[in-house]
Amino acid sequence: MSQEALKVKRFITLTFALIFSSCVFAETAWIDVRTDAEYSAGHVDGAIRIPYQDIGSEIGSLFQNKEQEIILYCRSGRRAGVALNTLKEMGYTNVRNVGSLSNAKRLHASQRQ
Repeated sequence: MSQEALKVKRFITLTFALIFSSCVFAETAWIDVRTDAEYSAGHVDGAIRIPYQDIGSEIGSLFQNKEQEIILYCRSGRRAGVALNTLKEMGYTNVRNVGSLSNAKRLHASQRQ
């Protein structure tokens, strides 16, 4: 697949994920910063996948409100921590790193009750 086709596919995927997550999670944005393969193996329902190294360039087009509640997760919390620091440097104020996918799933389940 060409680079341009990959960019279009990623844009469509992010747009759909944003629309879906906005419908399901009006208050909270769940962001999975893992690889595509990890995300495909399992993720929080409605989570948007943005690789941690791309979060700085992609978050602004999705969330202009820097007070938006954003929950980040990965496998262990390390990559989510890098993403958290990036978002804080960009001025986002309501961002949390919940660590692993299992932690994120537990928190997500508790918030939906």
